[in-house]
Amino acid sequence: MFIYTIRRLNLFMITMAILTMVGFSILRLDHGSLWSNLPFWSGWFTYIDNLLVGNLGLNQHGSPVLLDVLTVFPATLELCFFAFTLSLLAGIPLGTLAGVKRGRFIDTSISSMALVGYSIPLFWLAVLLIMLFSQQLGWLPVAGRYSVLYEIDHVTGVALIDVLLSDKPYRSEALMDTIRHLILPTLVLAMAPTTEVIRLTRTSVAEVMNQNFIKVAQTKGLSMFEIIMRHVLKNAIPPIIPKLGMQFSTMMTFAMLTESIFNWPGIGRWLLNAISEQNYVAIQAGVITVGSFILIANILSDLTGAVVNPLVRKEWYAIK
Repeated sequence: MFIYTIRRLNLFMITMAILTMVGFSILRLDHGSLWSNLPFWSGWFTYIDNLLVGNLGLNQHGSPVLLDVLTVFPATLELCFFAFTLSLLAGIPLGTLAGVKRGRFIDTSISSMALVGYSIPLFWLAVLLIMLFSQQLGWLPVAGRYSVLYEIDHVTGVALIDVLLSDKPYRSEALMDTIRHLILPTLVLAMAPTTEVIRLTRTSVAEVMNQNFIKVAQTKGLSMFEIIMRHVLKNAIPPIIPKLGMQFSTMMTFAMLTESIFNWPGIGRWLLNAISEQNYVAIQAGVITVGSFILIANILSDLTGAVVNPLVRKEWYAIK
């Protein structure tokens, strides 16, 4: 485990070094900036020193851009968390069902549905859902995190938690309003990852179903439900955990478009505004923040998958 962790940390450090070079190069695009007048390598080391103390630069108002990141990034994490949770809750059962019934009608139906869901353009799906649930039925709001009628103090940056921490008399109404605002962007953002979770789970479950110990369990008279819960999922889920972590990372890129469509005040929309304004300080801050988070998420999912996967533990012993 130690050797495996060291290898992943080395990969993390190398990738972070490349990421900081990208961030520093973005700052140098502004020819009026002091960074553009510094030699690359000495300026890069100075840039790293600033990052280590949390200095991402100053915004156009002269305040630390880190405060802007801490304001918008929790909103993106909130949206991605619920979308990813929905992807797992829908994708793992459907993928398991398809893997168990592989080659049958239900497998073909689920796989076809997943393929169609993966092929639907995100912005087109968002427009359809807005037209149906917001314009036609009037059930859900079109944009934002909560209604402007409610004044919610920024504590954690996560709207649901901030509402629960609020002592306002309309806390219950604000909570329901926040949930209603969260539904549509969550559904849109969860679509692509859900289809990928279905595919990964189906492939892993189908492979486990061909193993001899499953046939032994069937001859013992265990029901299919018992086989799935005791044996199939126990062996099918660990190998795909690192790939699920990559899906969460991919979701961060889809979040940028989702936030733009639903006017969600996250780091994706904030970055798009920074790009349109050619605000290089904000752009590099967003790139460093999102890139670092994606790297950490991938490393953690990789290590978690290695810990719970017996096959990887076998490789550790082989290395020793």
